[in-house]
Amino acid sequence: MTVSDRWLLPDGVEDILPPLAGQIESLRRDIMDTCQRWGYQLVIPPLIEYLESLFTGTGHDLALQTFKLTDQLTGRMMGVRADMTPQAARIDAHTLHQEGITRLCYAGHVLHARPQHMLTGRTPIQAGCELFGSASEDADLEVIRLMLETLRVAGISDVHLDLAHVAIYQSLIEAAQFSDETEAAIFDAMARKSIPELDQLLGNCPPESPGALLRVLARVSGGRDALGKAREALAGAPANVIRALDQLQRVADHLLETHPDLNLGFDFCELRGYNYHTGLVFAAYVQGHGDAVGKGGRYDAIGQDFGRARPATGFSLDVRALVGLGQRAGRVRSAIWAPADADPALDSTVAGLRMTETVVRALPEDVSVNPAERGCDRILVKRDGQWVVEQLGAC
Repeated sequence: MTVSDRWLLPDGVEDILPPLAGQIESLRRDIMDTCQRWGYQLVIPPLIEYLESLFTGTGHDLALQTFKLTDQLTGRMMGVRADMTPQAARIDAHTLHQEGITRLCYAGHVLHARPQHMLTGRTPIQAGCELFGSASEDADLEVIRLMLETLRVAGISDVHLDLAHVAIYQSLIEAAQFSDETEAAIFDAMARKSIPELDQLLGNCPPESPGALLRVLARVSGGRDALGKAREALAGAPANVIRALDQLQRVADHLLETHPDLNLGFDFCELRGYNYHTGLVFAAYVQGHGDAVGKGGRYDAIGQDFGRARPATGFSLDVRALVGLGQRAGRVRSAIWAPADADPALDSTVAGLRMTETVVRALPEDVSVNPAERGCDRILVKRDGQWVVEQLGAC
């Protein structure tokens, strides 16, 4: 192994260096501050847990994305978290065990066994909010509006929000009573929006049958008018489908009241987290970025495996990705240069300034360094026996 190989990082893993590290941390703080102003309490889940806990309620969707290791103390299998939502559900159901509404927020690294797509690495910085204890549409609206607010804080503009409802696909596929093999093939084709494959799988279904309705549904997506087209296409669908369409209409109407300029659409092939979500799901996109910048939805079943079934809804986003996409006004961080001087009065002055300012204290090796190279725009100089701050270059 060469010396360079010793410091080679794995694919999809990177060091985050200045000034990007500072920008990410600044946005993380602003997002968490925003969530807490909405009443969400910060939690810091552990980086590793037993696999049973990490996979609970997710339908094992996270199994392939989770790094696994053996606990040296117990011999049990543990995993490095790939998603913090199940951890928040465990905290609500088992640790806090509060009655009524619980609002939690979090931010931290997660680890993926493989990148989710070409634009991401394997160590995203996930931030999100989860609302437990309410099955109302008001709760769904709250988390969607909070997600939109966090995107605004991140400097993301011209957001396109897609709404969907897993009950629509779920009700039709259950009513069709396909074999497990056929159902899996339909699910895969629907998730990839492969119309030719769906035509081949569903082309022989009788008109107005659940299978035929699925085939029609795959062709319905787009802007606000897509919901009306879905209503026409699914007029004879089971009652659960009609109720889901009604809910989508109400949520869309309420969102447009508070966000009249929102670019709103509907994607009835959205099956992300199908084994995990139980109702309304949503995802936010920006032009030029193929993956969602924020996503979430309702997942009422997850707490049951923790011994406390609770309605729940929430969202998550990747802080690292938002920094690269957002147009946040840069914060000019100036600093004061303090010379390498043993004067006790200088020590006292520096200590006082550091209560509110950034002060870089020179070391003996810095005798020939230009303070501007260290990010300083001011300097401490001694005038008439007093240490005072002056603009760099003015002295």
